[in-house]
Amino acid sequence: MIKLPLNPCRIVAAALTAMALTAAPHAPAFAQQMAAIVNGEPITVLDVTQRAKLIQISTQKPATRQEALDELIDEKLKLQIARRYKLDITTKEVDAAFNNIATRAGSSIEQFTQALGNAGISADAVKARIKAEMAWGQIIRGKFQAMLQIRERDIHDKLVSRRKDDQPAVGYEYMLRPILLIVPRGSADGVIAARMREAESLRGRFQNCDEGIALARGLKDVAIRDPVYRTSADLTAQLLGILEKTPEGRLTPPEQTRQGIELYAVCGRKESTSEVPGKREVREEMINERFAAQGKAYLKELRAGAMIEYR
Repeated sequence: MIKLPLNPCRIVAAALTAMALTAAPHAPAFAQQMAAIVNGEPITVLDVTQRAKLIQISTQKPATRQEALDELIDEKLKLQIARRYKLDITTKEVDAAFNNIATRAGSSIEQFTQALGNAGISADAVKARIKAEMAWGQIIRGKFQAMLQIRERDIHDKLVSRRKDDQPAVGYEYMLRPILLIVPRGSADGVIAARMREAESLRGRFQNCDEGIALARGLKDVAIRDPVYRTSADLTAQLLGILEKTPEGRLTPPEQTRQGIELYAVCGRKESTSEVPGKREVREEMINERFAAQGKAYLKELRAGAMIEYR
């Protein structure tokens, strides 16, 4: 495999855009020029400089000093209200989130940390921002829980408004049987390929669930799990497309997972007018919109009651 040299801007931008993150510098405040003081807590000029760099990398647009400073003020207020509510976001939780960002950026933790450093941003700065956002999410969900509830009727109306003439107005409820052909970790490529061929052979002979499950049980190192039930509203567009193309009583195409080669037997399919495709996405979108609106309003309230001194 050819290894390309690290491009810090590309790695940082990919990760932060995917996770919608910005970071607050975590440098010592003493011996540094102050940019602002928020309820007695300082924001330094260095903080503002680093934040502006991060905004530019993640958005590909230059950031003004005021934009960077406003984000840092908001972050201070979020952390302060988190302490008031005695929210405890552990280091382990923050580290796990940071590691996940690195993975989604397609780099190791070490590479990601190096890329941040090359861009003039410390890993501790990003972790501080992660902690603030995790705490803020808990506060908004807890304080405005009732306002974040979405009525089924509202979801239905939005789905209807978006549906094209050629889209179905019904979904399906699926009964699936997961079948796993176990492949030990570290197995050679030849072993994996052989198990994949075995899975394809099973798929070709699998004509119905009663006889097919019995057929699968006769294979070596196979785990057949209990039935699981999913609706069109629960599934991503990709998974829904696979199930729609798989006849009842047959197997989905085999897929390699960490445990081995996995297939799903479609053992039941029932029409549903309530669990239609896209419902999950619309619900999540509406929740996110309300979450953002409540968060914005509450942050405005916190700013109005804060003592903010600009230097």
